[in-house]
Amino acid sequence: MPSPLFRRKPIGPMLGHPPPDTHNPDPSGELDAGGMHRTLGVRDLTFLGVAAVIGAGIFSTIGSAAYDGGPGVVFLFIITAITCGFTALCYAEFAGRVPVSGSAYTYSYVTFGEIVAWVIGWALILEYAIGNVVVANSWSAYFTNILLAFGVHLPAWMTTDPTAARDAYDAAVAAGSATDGLAWTTAPMLAGMRLIMNVPAALITVAVTALVYVGIQESKRMANGMVLLKLLVLAAVAAVGVFHISGANYVPFLPNGMQGVLKGVSAVFFAYIGFDAISTTAEECKDPQRDMPRSMLYALLICTAIYCITALVLTGMVPYHAFKGVSDPLAFVFERIDMPAFGFAVSISAVVAATSVLLVFQLGQPRIWMSMSRDGLLPPRFGHLHRKYRTPAFATIITGILVAVPALFSPSGIMTDLTSIGTLFAFVLVCGGVLLLPKEERHARDRKRFKLPYIDGRYLVPTMVLAFVAFSHDRLLAAFGAIGEGGQPLLLLGFTGFALVVAVLAAQRRWSLIPVTGMLTSSYLMIEIPARSWAVFFVWMAVGLACYFLYGRQHSKLAR
Repeated sequence: MPSPLFRRKPIGPMLGHPPPDTHNPDPSGELDAGGMHRTLGVRDLTFLGVAAVIGAGIFSTIGSAAYDGGPGVVFLFIITAITCGFTALCYAEFAGRVPVSGSAYTYSYVTFGEIVAWVIGWALILEYAIGNVVVANSWSAYFTNILLAFGVHLPAWMTTDPTAARDAYDAAVAAGSATDGLAWTTAPMLAGMRLIMNVPAALITVAVTALVYVGIQESKRMANGMVLLKLLVLAAVAAVGVFHISGANYVPFLPNGMQGVLKGVSAVFFAYIGFDAISTTAEECKDPQRDMPRSMLYALLICTAIYCITALVLTGMVPYHAFKGVSDPLAFVFERIDMPAFGFAVSISAVVAATSVLLVFQLGQPRIWMSMSRDGLLPPRFGHLHRKYRTPAFATIITGILVAVPALFSPSGIMTDLTSIGTLFAFVLVCGGVLLLPKEERHARDRKRFKLPYIDGRYLVPTMVLAFVAFSHDRLLAAFGAIGEGGQPLLLLGFTGFALVVAVLAAQRRWSLIPVTGMLTSSYLMIEIPARSWAVFFVWMAVGLACYFLYGRQHSKLAR
């Protein structure tokens, strides 16, 4: 008998029958069995994916990546897209097999078991919440700059966090510069403490949370509108910029070689985060088994095309080395060609882009809470649907608080890394979970449903792993020499050991190449994240495990 920690949810009862909302049932009988409005089609889901992926990242990270990789940064976007594509295919397989809310949490519950599902659910909460704190801070910066262009000056202490304010003050003192107008010196005092907070970041979070609370129809319309605006602006950037491209800027195409290109992998990967959020809306999708897999892949393809075209246009307009330290590259290139008004329009679209990302992630996180509550792992209140709006009302409010309060006071620095850890962790488990799905017979009714292609990895996976070991020979030897220092060397050695075990199992069990490749590439990206961020992540997971053993394990519906 398997351990209670690894008890699995059966797939059969969930197919076409999501758990009913017993607290706020639908008296009309017109809603889905789970109590949620099924209004999302392929186009809506694709737009949600594009809304989540094409955010402030393209308006900021593309500059730093271009500086390191030159015009050849387009290869990095393609490589990252392929890497994410392996995972997207695995998400698509799960979306077809398990068409209910919960995303990677639910997928892990039916394959790995309860404790793993809890861990990934807790990690997704971190990913969505912290990710939105970063986005809210980015939104605030763009919004504040736009207000300045109209002559509106918000007090410095209302547009930053205490850590950034103190760092700016210390830097000014060290340089012998004036400090009179800085946030640290102008902030009012409250109970002996300086009142420094990022008010715009908190306000946009509250506004977006209110929209998500009201309903999926309203959220869908807003997301669709913002995506169309983003696409129009980016199309205009390409259409105008192509006439200002100089072929000389493409030489050399790889100024720092592939090593320089790969240097921007962390920033570029962050720009792809979000396509998986589509899967949280499975119960609001008209035909999740058909539409969700398609929309994930469509969104990824559209975003990749946009990233590649934009990167080629920007690096053709301005020499790659000019992007050093540039935080707003799209506006920057149009200032360089004496079109500041167009650059200002781009800055406005960056605000819209950040808002759309906030919307999708604020939409996704409450549905993770809801799924965990339905399974008994969280209190029932988190699973309640609003009588009128049919949204997880309490979970949405809690999500708003968890993002708005940190957005007021927290710096973005380490948060980007924490978001990436949560995302990649989910990717690893989803790809690994596909390998554990029970085999099924295909029926005529299943033709519309996506099926992950099988490619025998018996020989290919060991070959890839051995090639990695050979290619990383010098780095591995250095890691062995620095093993006592901990941190990154241990992460590299840990990944290498994991990869070798996977290679052996793939050869023995003839695992499919696609999910194994997705699992290994996501794992490798995880070890590139600084060790200090992992320390914070482990503290978060320790808190989560304590919650599980104190509440979730005893109240789990599988324990009854």
